[in-house]
Amino acid sequence: MPTTGNYFHLHLVSDSTGETLITVARAVAAQYANVTPVEHVYPLVRSQKQLDRVLDEIEEAPGIVLFTLLEKDLVARLEAKCKEINIPSLSIIGPVMQLFQAYLGAATTGRVGAQHTLNAEYFRRIDALNYSMIHDDGQHVEGLEEADVVLVGVSRTSKTPTSIYLANRGVRTANVPLVPGIAIPHQLENLKKPLVVSLHATPERLIQIRQNRLLSIGAGSGNDDYIDRQSVTDEVAFARRLSAKFNWALLDVTRRSIEETSAAIMKLLADRQRQQLSE
Repeated sequence: MPTTGNYFHLHLVSDSTGETLITVARAVAAQYANVTPVEHVYPLVRSQKQLDRVLDEIEEAPGIVLFTLLEKDLVARLEAKCKEINIPSLSIIGPVMQLFQAYLGAATTGRVGAQHTLNAEYFRRIDALNYSMIHDDGQHVEGLEEADVVLVGVSRTSKTPTSIYLANRGVRTANVPLVPGIAIPHQLENLKKPLVVSLHATPERLIQIRQNRLLSIGAGSGNDDYIDRQSVTDEVAFARRLSAKFNWALLDVTRRSIEETSAAIMKLLADRQRQQLSE
């Protein structure tokens, strides 16, 4: 039986952090709304002894096995075990590595965890994360010119989580709230280097998110304007007027995930950089 009830076991075996496996597996599993994977994640599997524990758990709860292992002996044992108990297994990076090898005409170095090397790219991401945390929610506006991206928007337009996500991609991101009746920082009006993106959502969506937020923190009365339909509509209109005045890029996040919003922002940033290079 491939599933029991409405779930199935999904074993993710990696000799590194397992991030690649988790991302790919969840992207595919999301296409199957009627069944839920029970994830078994095994990171840093680099020895036969570590693999022994993995094989025992796979045999105890059979299911789909996905792996990113470079050591050939480990791969052979894992595949043999899956064949023995008649369950499917697949190397996520194997076919891609074969394609690279065929095109480049050279074998791989076989370095485990090579994508996580402490190189310049790694430290660029750390720097971006530090910058984004310091410049969250309108703090230290004097340093906005140093950003790659500045996000603006009314409350609950996902500015902070989007900033952190972008920072993890190496994009120095600041964010500034837009509040009716409160003047925006003058530094925001005269930015030259950063891409300024104004995040928007429908009043209905903002009210829903804000109501959930108030419930989660146990807030009671005194927040009527925060979730009042007319007040929220006025906030959205205020933000749109500012965006038009300063020619900020507009991005509707009403039904976007953080990942989708970030991808759209990175495309805007790439398009802007290409345009600047062509001028």
